[in-house]
Amino acid sequence: MARLQDKIIIITGGARGIGAAFCKAVAAEGAVVIVSDVRDGAGTVKAIEAEGGRAIFIHSDVANSKSVNDLINDVVKRYGRIDALVNNAAIFANLQRQNFFEIGEQEWDDVMAVNVRGPFLLCKAVAPVMMKQKAGKIINIASGTVFKGQTGITHYVTSKGAIVALTRCVARELGDYNINVNAIAPGLTMSEGVLSNPQMTGAGANATLNTRALKREQQPEDLTGTLVFLCSSDSDFMTGHTMVVDGGSVMR
Repeated sequence: MARLQDKIIIITGGARGIGAAFCKAVAAEGAVVIVSDVRDGAGTVKAIEAEGGRAIFIHSDVANSKSVNDLINDVVKRYGRIDALVNNAAIFANLQRQNFFEIGEQEWDDVMAVNVRGPFLLCKAVAPVMMKQKAGKIINIASGTVFKGQTGITHYVTSKGAIVALTRCVARELGDYNINVNAIAPGLTMSEGVLSNPQMTGAGANATLNTRALKREQQPEDLTGTLVFLCSSDSDFMTGHTMVVDGGSVMR
């Protein structure tokens, strides 16, 4: 039997890039995938169904509490439970590198709204469902930049540092309900969005690559094995941790 057979898994930001790779990977393991995004996720659903998998798209804005609550309620109404939540949606690929003192307040707030408030709202909304079930997996997506103090994207790095902290706190609070809360911290990954931003490729990408023990570009598929592990029963006695997956740039 597949490792995630018949599990109901929500993945935010699933319309493209890393999120789409996550959706396809858990579907291949037998899960029913809820592709959630502010973009149209129909393409991801179509790709999954073409391989014999099961998926639906539900439009949702993670920074909006009503939209988040509607998403959770819709999934519970359709399937009766939620086995895993993957908080992947984030603002990153379209950011322009700049000094921290050049970042405008609105841009700062926009990043925090999606990257921090979003996962907080989703954890808050899904917690009662999983607490009632006495089971569940929450996987947050942090970033290896947190452990480097990466320059040029201070608002993004700060938001992902908050995700590491959120993961630890929520894991403590939900442990008594048999709910696992962990995070993945990717390195710079050649997703669609990153490839479309010249500041994220070229010399900057080469500099990142040269810090790795495994000297190649990271692809979205490099993260899927870790995600499947954290969604599966293989990680049942692991919680509050952040797993860095970046080819050996950060070693902790």
